[in-house]
Amino acid sequence: MSEGWAFTGGPPSSSNVSQVSLVEGRSFCVSDSSGDIGAGSSHGLVVRDTRFLDHFELRVDGESLESLTVQPLGPHAATFVTRRRPRHGHADSTLLVVRRRYVGNGMVEDITLDNLSGVDTSVTLTLTADTDFAGLFDVKEGHLDRQRLQDIVSNMDQTSLCFTLAGPEARGVEITGTGSYAVFRQGLVWRLALPARGTTTVTVLVVPSFGDVPLPTPYQPGVPRLESEPAREHRRWRERSPVVRSADARLDTLLGNCTHDLAGLRIDDPNHPRRILLAAGAPWFMTLFGRDSLLTAWMLLPLDPRVARATLEALAQDQGRVVDPRTEEEPGRILHEVRSGLTEESGTDEDTVYYGSVDATPLFVMLAGELHRWGVSDSELGVLRRHVDRALSWIEDYGDADGDGFVEYERASDRGLVNQGWKDSFDGITYASGAVAEAPLALAEVQGYAYAAFLAGAHFAESVHDEDRAHHLRERAAVLRRRFNEQFWLPDRGCYALALDGDKRPVDALGSNMGHCLWTGIVDEEHARQTAAALMSPEMFSGFGVRTLSSEAGAYNPMSYHNGSVWPHDNAIIAAGLRRYGFVSEANRIGLALLDAADGFDGHLPELFCGFGRDEFESPVPYPTSCSPQAWAAAAPLLLLRTFLGLEVDAAEGVVRLDPKVPEALLPLSVEQLHVGGELLAVHLKKKAWRATGLAGPLRIEPSGGEQPPVEPLWDPLSAPPALAEPAKL
Repeated sequence: MSEGWAFTGGPPSSSNVSQVSLVEGRSFCVSDSSGDIGAGSSHGLVVRDTRFLDHFELRVDGESLESLTVQPLGPHAATFVTRRRPRHGHADSTLLVVRRRYVGNGMVEDITLDNLSGVDTSVTLTLTADTDFAGLFDVKEGHLDRQRLQDIVSNMDQTSLCFTLAGPEARGVEITGTGSYAVFRQGLVWRLALPARGTTTVTVLVVPSFGDVPLPTPYQPGVPRLESEPAREHRRWRERSPVVRSADARLDTLLGNCTHDLAGLRIDDPNHPRRILLAAGAPWFMTLFGRDSLLTAWMLLPLDPRVARATLEALAQDQGRVVDPRTEEEPGRILHEVRSGLTEESGTDEDTVYYGSVDATPLFVMLAGELHRWGVSDSELGVLRRHVDRALSWIEDYGDADGDGFVEYERASDRGLVNQGWKDSFDGITYASGAVAEAPLALAEVQGYAYAAFLAGAHFAESVHDEDRAHHLRERAAVLRRRFNEQFWLPDRGCYALALDGDKRPVDALGSNMGHCLWTGIVDEEHARQTAAALMSPEMFSGFGVRTLSSEAGAYNPMSYHNGSVWPHDNAIIAAGLRRYGFVSEANRIGLALLDAADGFDGHLPELFCGFGRDEFESPVPYPTSCSPQAWAAAAPLLLLRTFLGLEVDAAEGVVRLDPKVPEALLPLSVEQLHVGGELLAVHLKKKAWRATGLAGPLRIEPSGGEQPPVEPLWDPLSAPPALAEPAKL
């Protein structure tokens, strides 16, 4: 979001909020603090990537309302507390107007007017509405299709106001109310009599339609809003979540907020209603992604492994089958993004699938392997095994088009993404001089993903006793690791290149990508210490996290999207990589830095923030169009927690490995209800002692550093630790 908060159940109420975003599945609504959606802005009610309302304003006796506060009711709902502005010559207002808004497949709003005076009064309540049926990225970029505006038709009858767009891109939206009201071409109007100290409530229902089919609302008449399906789903999600108690309450708050944020990003699969999928982020990426969804699902394994399985199944459905330069589809390739809004390319109601991602395919294999290690059986994975093999074939064939052993990318048409790794800005990959590197490019982190994918494939092959296949994949991994360290390592810089360009020359800028290489294990031990030192150098570490690009690089700009900003998910992966190679203090330093950064965002982590140093500004500087909530940013604290605990699962060996190395400032720490192998793991820590409990099935706890330390006098794991607050639900 460009300013204000995206309310997802965590932030406190505030009277200083400039913008409010509510999210539920493929729907979101952005408004001002009074609840109004203003025409000509990025405000709106968006459902499945189409804006169905660009104007939705409430007036009392022709005047706008004054905002008092906004109180979150959950990721999908909020209460806007407003008042009629004081009459001329009066210091106070006596009319309270409360708007309770619920988003999901459209929107429902309950509007209560409360006469706080001792005399009867009457008011005219007017709701005006309009739409442009704009596609999501037209909204983001401020580009409106003037022809489409001319094609929109408004119709009205005694009870409803409808806007429709005919043709192959047919859309519609119907606005109705309760009580006695009149309909006019711009909205609805009520003339209400309010007795002294009396209240009255009217309800407005906004229902979008695709073609001639209206979307079903989850808010049924006669069912309390708190018992609606979105509210129940959010409640069930929170009830499954880990419970954290820490000496630093900010950790409890951050981890609690992360689950609230993620709850609003759940999206449905109409053909598989039991699947739990997460959109990439609000407001601009409320859809299934490849890279984002896979990394988020990895981070969420201790919270809900079902997300990983559902993500893999959903992505497998659209795995590439043919070569199509228009969409960059290739056999075995995993998609980059699914869209269903109005676009030039689609012209129909069908989803648009784009495949231009070089990393989603190896990440798909990595996640499948990790899910198997976390206890999902061969039979449960089922047909996913076939999709894993097809993905591995893509890595070896299409991913390595020139046969040099590295996975590289180059867009197939001028409509595709120029850069197809996670730093996908047009200028996201640069030399130290600042010059933009041109494709085909072999990214450092993608070689790490491919290395880990080959090992995951070998793991699968061994599980079905296919020793020849396992040997082949382990050989591919070993060769890739050797050649990566030979060609990407820059001895004079003490770091790895961002990429190799089309001439196989190193793209020599210092960036955060090599932290992902630590995470996947492709880094040679002899280079690990210098790699860690480079990542934590003053040029890279801002004090609030590791920058995407060194402050000494020619393209460095702390206010850029990928050339000097700080991304929480990037930092969580870097911390996990540092911990993998034994750099515990460095990993913990990143974790604490992100905890400090979250203070600047009301206990949440946005998609990214500016990379200014802590010596320049005391608090992190927001990035103007950062998504919040954003899936992998919201999930990052769970990966940090896993890193702190040294938690790894190997179901094939029947063990859960733990090696807690928690920053002293967070101790004592108690984490309960971690989902591992279908059971609930609890870990309780003091400065010199820890205990893990809860596994009664086939998995056993194995301390990575040897025996569990003696528990002298550690609290009873069945009771709350002494001197700690009540647990915060994640």
